[in-house]
Amino acid sequence: MQSALDRKLLVVTGKGGTGKTTIAAALGLLSAARGRRTIVVEVGEESRLPSLFGIGSARPGVETRLQEGLSSISIDPDRALREWLQVLGGRVPGRVLASSGTFQYFTAAAPGARELVTMVKVWQLTQGGGRRGRSAGYDLVVLDAPATGHALGMLGSPRTFGAIARVGPIAGQTRQLQELLESPARSAYLAVALATEMAVTEALELQDGLRARLGRGLEAVVVNALLPRRFTAPEMRRILSLGDAARGERTSGAGPPSHGPLDDGASGDADVDQRQAVTASAVHAARAVHERSRLQHNQLARLRRRSFDVLAVPYVWGAQLDLSGVSGIARRLEREL
Repeated sequence: MQSALDRKLLVVTGKGGTGKTTIAAALGLLSAARGRRTIVVEVGEESRLPSLFGIGSARPGVETRLQEGLSSISIDPDRALREWLQVLGGRVPGRVLASSGTFQYFTAAAPGARELVTMVKVWQLTQGGGRRGRSAGYDLVVLDAPATGHALGMLGSPRTFGAIARVGPIAGQTRQLQELLESPARSAYLAVALATEMAVTEALELQDGLRARLGRGLEAVVVNALLPRRFTAPEMRRILSLGDAARGERTSGAGPPSHGPLDDGASGDADVDQRQAVTASAVHAARAVHERSRLQHNQLARLRRRSFDVLAVPYVWGAQLDLSGVSGIARRLEREL
């Protein structure tokens, strides 16, 4: 069976805030470890991957080597559109073009132009169209796409513009891009979700959107930051009974026996209160973790009922996710991809 990493293009999207960039970086590490020349593409002015690898900030549109076999690039849609219009307009300076009424009119009259040009640049990376003059493109381009709605707009832009531009260079590139996006042998789509109702619902909507726009489906859903099931149902009942027993101890007045006429039992009550507070806190924490885990696994079951391949990524504990943590996620994905 062909792996998602065996394609030319792997699109990673999903609800915002689910860790798409982290998963894209982990997939890039995994692909490079398999000996495939890989580039991770971020969309927007900001490039976050170089700092994760201890490299200074990179300018938009510039390919940055992260490690052996792995690079990154950020594509700013506005900048990409200006560059494309400059090609069409000859030697018109970019700052003049960007401030011209023609440019503003074009971008307003052609919604989706930025998305199309961004996707054309992604396609060029698969073809060897980068700035370093490679004879063949990267073995794998991992697109860290925007959130679901915007990503579907980007992926649907070739079909929209293909119906308008039937001749010329943009028409040829659009057709080839559309073929790449629709080919199961050359492209794949992954959703990243947290195990919450909203994020899983968005993954289901992404599946429907891909089918409507490209006739494609999701290769898998990566469920990120999954908590483990720490307690079985009998264990949880026993933990709850400890809380009941602690409350019963306080209300019954049980405590250490009195040791003399000056001992009024206050110290014994304080000890009981302290034990009860500690037990109540522990029971509350255990119940909260158990309930959250239960709800998360209910969402996993919801995905599996729809016959999705689900790749579970455990929650990474720590103040900040570093390269070591991302590498651990890559190793986890390697066992499932």
